[in-house]
Amino acid sequence: MKVLITGANGFIGSNLCKRMIDQGIEVNALVRKTSDLTFLQGLDVQLYYGDINQPKTLTPALEGVEKVFHVAGLAADWGPYSLFEQVNFRGTQNMANTAVKEGVKRFIYISTVAFHGFGKQNMTEESPVAKNLIPYAKTKYLAEQWLWELSKTTDMEITAVRPGNVFGINDHTFISKYIDALLQGKFAEINHGRSKTCPVYVENLIDIIMLVSSEKKAVGEAYFATDGLDIDWHKFNSTLAGHLGVKLPKTSIPYPFAMAIAKGYYGLHRLSGIKSEPFLTPYRINNGGKDYHFSIQKLRSHFGYKPKIDLEEAIQRTVDWYRIR
Repeated sequence: MKVLITGANGFIGSNLCKRMIDQGIEVNALVRKTSDLTFLQGLDVQLYYGDINQPKTLTPALEGVEKVFHVAGLAADWGPYSLFEQVNFRGTQNMANTAVKEGVKRFIYISTVAFHGFGKQNMTEESPVAKNLIPYAKTKYLAEQWLWELSKTTDMEITAVRPGNVFGINDHTFISKYIDALLQGKFAEINHGRSKTCPVYVENLIDIIMLVSSEKKAVGEAYFATDGLDIDWHKFNSTLAGHLGVKLPKTSIPYPFAMAIAKGYYGLHRLSGIKSEPFLTPYRINNGGKDYHFSIQKLRSHFGYKPKIDLEEAIQRTVDWYRIR
């Protein structure tokens, strides 16, 4: 079998490439000419240079491909809506439409839990979409909804996976910066870390992606992808600090105060025209200061899913990677 993985050079994409290759699957890796290919070094992938915003560049990478894993996207909580729309929404349209034309059988879309918002526990895939979404979450939601409409007009089978807070090997977006802050003492919990969170170790996420991509029952369905833990941030932070061999700072900031600081910092960036991302944003404070927790009962009931790697092992593997990266 031959597959195409978009965003193959990134955190999730590179881990997915490795798993596919380990299972003897032929992998076409779609990357841009400006992409950092560090995570793909040593992996037996066929590189294709293309851009999901330039449909004509996608066709060569799809020759003979049975399944597309659309991982590419702009994941950030800062930036203009137009850019997120171009990459996450229009880019998904371009990729899916081209896949249909080239006769691809399955299209697995890596979506997000983020459009369900904050402040609740044990949300399900049917929980309502939150209001006032950041551009990332809104455009990922719009792309997923568009795919469901597309599925009504094509034979290409579509499945969506909505990951929680992904962490692990090759994660330079979240966990490496998080560990940096812990080691440097520039770390504080919000409300003593009591809010529920939704971690998913990247290797467990890959298990889920591989599972739903091969099951007929997953066609036309969306699945939350977390490690299924009843866990708050303090538990996660304490476990991480323990494996790093450092004491977890006792500093805690009340949520209202943290949000006020974040809004001020965010507003200053926007007003002054600073293009670099702010250190604090309202999204990050909500993620750490409000419940953000999702049920994986659907995965369990459909497929009997259970994460293979527990929290202790997942964090130990992550710390080991951090130390040699």
